[in-house]
Amino acid sequence: MYLLSTSRAELQFFSDPSAVPGGYAILSHTWQGQEQSYQEVEDIRRKCGKDKNPRDHVSQKIRDFCIVAERDGYNWAWADMCCINKESSTELSEAINSMFSWYLLAEVCYAYLEDVHKDDDPHAKDSEFRKARWHTRGWTLQELLAPALVIFMSKEWVPIGTKHELFRPISKCTGIHKSLLTREKSFLKASIAERMSWAALRKTSRVEDEAYCLLGLFNINMPTIYGEGHQAFQRLQQEIAKHYIDTTLFAWGSRHGPDEDRCPAVSLQMMWSSFHSPTNYGRFLFAVSPSDFHAPDGQYTPQYTPELPSKDVLQPYMELQRDTHVSCSLPPSVVDKLM
Repeated sequence: MYLLSTSRAELQFFSDPSAVPGGYAILSHTWQGQEQSYQEVEDIRRKCGKDKNPRDHVSQKIRDFCIVAERDGYNWAWADMCCINKESSTELSEAINSMFSWYLLAEVCYAYLEDVHKDDDPHAKDSEFRKARWHTRGWTLQELLAPALVIFMSKEWVPIGTKHELFRPISKCTGIHKSLLTREKSFLKASIAERMSWAALRKTSRVEDEAYCLLGLFNINMPTIYGEGHQAFQRLQQEIAKHYIDTTLFAWGSRHGPDEDRCPAVSLQMMWSSFHSPTNYGRFLFAVSPSDFHAPDGQYTPQYTPELPSKDVLQPYMELQRDTHVSCSLPPSVVDKLM
């Protein structure tokens, strides 16, 4: 991964994020227009040479981020807009698949909220904090859950509070249970459907990112193919089905609404026939997008009792399946930080 030196905003490559001297700070933010890229930051470094400090010439957001991180004692920092060479599809795919672990391994994550002022009361019902655009974007979900320490920063780069201090308003905004925000419990204990529901109302600029922004939440590694559209979310669900024994993956759609006490029985024979139909299996088995998992009441723990008992009926949720998964793509040392 490439990191910025906080004193000069110069990029340097580190092969092992867990071995960065003194650790590193990481930025979470929402993109506003055209952000400064890897190529632009490198160009500024070349033009400044040794006589000028490149940090004085980068964008305001990058400069302020570096200054805050340096003030807090960090020599290195990471920001997605300028620390990924997006002109290389290989580097971009590697970064997307590694991003969750990068946020997890960071010493601190600064969540910059451009639409929240320093005098805002985040606990007020009509606060700017609760209405912040940051809570509505797809990529910021993993950036909220992965780091141990998240510090929310106002438009003026003044600390608003930490994830632990603001767990109540954050829980209201996101539908994520407070015990997961305070790390009393690992979010890996949540069912597949519950994790999907957290992303149901979030937006991404590109449709493929609806899937790619969730890779870390499900500990999945897969190639990124921009241009594939909703097929990306289909592929993600296929990978989840391979790695997890959790049938809440299929607990989506209007038939699982809050006004219904039970879900309709699904015959395994029917599913088998549909799965082997090249035109129908995706529509039948898998959701089109995370929005299909939307839970209006904010809590998604689908229970299931078939109307007609049958031994060949698939249950969308079984308690014993909650903690069970087949394999893991993250290194054990990284997974241990989540548990």
